[in-house]
Amino acid sequence: MAIRVLLVDDQPLLRTGFRMILEAEQDIAVVGEAGDGLQALDQVRALQPDVVLMDIRMPRMDGVEATRQITGPGRDGPAKVLVLTTFDLDEYVVEALRAGASGFLLKDAPAHELVQAIRVVAAGEAMLAPSITKRLLDKYATHLPSGEEPVPDTLHTLTEREVEVLKLVARGLSNAEIAADLFVSETTVKTHVGHVLTKLGLRDRVQAAVYAYESGLVRPGAQ
Repeated sequence: MAIRVLLVDDQPLLRTGFRMILEAEQDIAVVGEAGDGLQALDQVRALQPDVVLMDIRMPRMDGVEATRQITGPGRDGPAKVLVLTTFDLDEYVVEALRAGASGFLLKDAPAHELVQAIRVVAAGEAMLAPSITKRLLDKYATHLPSGEEPVPDTLHTLTEREVEVLKLVARGLSNAEIAADLFVSETTVKTHVGHVLTKLGLRDRVQAAVYAYESGLVRPGAQ
């Protein structure tokens, strides 16, 4: 079945460009468009897309709040959000990731990267290298908790090995790199990552990296 995509951007010309690129792919179908966050919420409810290609800065309701309402607690729909931004170090991207986005893509990314991003996010993966997430979080550390807050109770549900894996995910290591670091198989690492996401109620490793910062497990700027 084709991946159902909703385009959300306040610039009609950009939406037209994205539509032309995506509709050239046999496995992707653009099911609708929206010009702001409020329209996006209505369209998500009506069309049930698999992926929402979401601009951040829009009138009436921005992409961060729309993302929060689409993917936040209690939402069990299929829609995953891929955020579009003009800058790769945009403070709003951090907020969008915290709100539940599965990753972000620059608006001037090549067509093949846009198509691949849609496929990756639709498959339930994170379209963003954790190392880039870490760079974003380090740069905008002032937007995060100070680290002096109490450790969340949910962190105590993890085993010692799962905590180790979470720290390495937040540092930007791939499964293969984590496996080499811990002297275990890559399959074992995948299992640990899966347990971490399930226990903490997270959607993907991008949110896991954000959680590691918010919980104080990883400090901004730490290696």
